[in-house]
Amino acid sequence: MEDPTLAVLAFIAAAALLAGWTDAVVGGGGLIQLPALMIAFPQAAPVQLLATNKAGSIAGTSVSSLTYLRRVRPDLRTALPLALAAFAGSLGGAFVASFIPREAFNPIILVVLVLVGAYTLLTPELGRSSLLRFTGRRHYGAAMLTGAAIGFYDGALGPGTGSFLVFALVGWLGYGFLDASAKAKIANFATNLASLIVFIPQGAVMWKAALVLALFNVLGGYLGARTAVAKGAVFIRIVFVVVVGAFIVKIGWDVVRQFLG
Repeated sequence: MEDPTLAVLAFIAAAALLAGWTDAVVGGGGLIQLPALMIAFPQAAPVQLLATNKAGSIAGTSVSSLTYLRRVRPDLRTALPLALAAFAGSLGGAFVASFIPREAFNPIILVVLVLVGAYTLLTPELGRSSLLRFTGRRHYGAAMLTGAAIGFYDGALGPGTGSFLVFALVGWLGYGFLDASAKAKIANFATNLASLIVFIPQGAVMWKAALVLALFNVLGGYLGARTAVAKGAVFIRIVFVVVVGAFIVKIGWDVVRQFLG
């Protein structure tokens, strides 16, 4: 594959900045970053897109995780089992990723975009405060099941993982939005790391693009985590829905052209 042009690098840098910011607050940065890579590198194999996305994303999730750890201080008795289960699930999913055909990639991403975008739009009041639904072993078991299932999805496809983690922690386990976001970032870092353990030896990462993504994802993740702690997610949620909507239109048009031949 040819080296990316300056215009392509500028495009993915802007996407990575917004993705890191959004991902740190509500999750779902991959819904911005991965479609941007699909647009920037239309000839790349799905595994290259996934691997490059992960290589960029892990930088942002590491910064936002540390910011949340310092400022929110999430309960690690839940966060660590969640992250370990997500790590294991992501390892399995990453091995599956190599078998996903390119022609199936756009429709899958489109469905994920629509579902997560609609759920974000339709649940503005969810997660205002914590009201845990399980206690003791049931709570930790539910957390680990959540981590393993969403981790597998993250390794195999990836976009929306942060949002799925947040919404599972809020909607199923009963956490408040900010605490769920903090735990989701720790788990998302683990899933990104697990995927890269598989992808890097395969030579799947497009490193020039990945380094640009990483730099701007870090900046976005830092700003997003601080914004989440300081202001909450109402404004960012609106931005998230608008951006996801734009990508639904773009990827949806690609799917239509794909099926029309």
